[in-house]
Amino acid sequence: MLAKYLISDLVPALKTSDTGIKALNWMEVFRVSHLPIVNNEEFLGLISDTDIYDLNMANEPIGNHKLSLIRPFVTHEQHVFQVLDAVARLKLSVIPVLDNNNKYLGLITLHDLVQYFAKMMAIEQPGAIIVLELNQNDYSLSEIAQIIEGNDAKILNLSIMPQADSTKLDIIIKINRIDITPVLQTFNRYNYTVKASFMKDDVLESLYTDRFESFMTYLNV
Repeated sequence: MLAKYLISDLVPALKTSDTGIKALNWMEVFRVSHLPIVNNEEFLGLISDTDIYDLNMANEPIGNHKLSLIRPFVTHEQHVFQVLDAVARLKLSVIPVLDNNNKYLGLITLHDLVQYFAKMMAIEQPGAIIVLELNQNDYSLSEIAQIIEGNDAKILNLSIMPQADSTKLDIIIKINRIDITPVLQTFNRYNYTVKASFMKDDVLESLYTDRFESFMTYLNV
């Protein structure tokens, strides 16, 4: 998935002639804490709600003030993983998208990114989750897939989470079966460490939320 396919049609850009009050109102409406300032398709930078409060003159046009704007962006041909990396690393609620001529095309919101990764991770699909813990050198996708498919199940999603300050990995696998008892028994027979397993929808949702936040933190590091 490329950045250009995630551009929001809803969230507008500010002009230097817009006031701080207008910017804050838009931020509240669209539930973001940053907005781009764009004049004639030229991206000037991102302004945050904190920047506006610091001006202490929110009724005046933004352009009347000397601003030290950050200017993060991604290009329309960058992969969604690179978009997520920029958003996580800079702690942004939106990221502007430019074309190869630095023309402003629009922005991607953090909410849109979360929605995309939720679909990619098959959160809405029925199934269960298995978390394996193993050393990096022991990881074999083909063997893991063979064990799961040998029990008449399919992998819907597989994520790898390196453990901090360790050579171990957490392998988070979602499969298309609710009853995963036979799969767990096979993993145990092959001497895999099953760190956790989840079969209820509310637990799955909580796990994915926790893993996504951990992934964002990992990218930020």
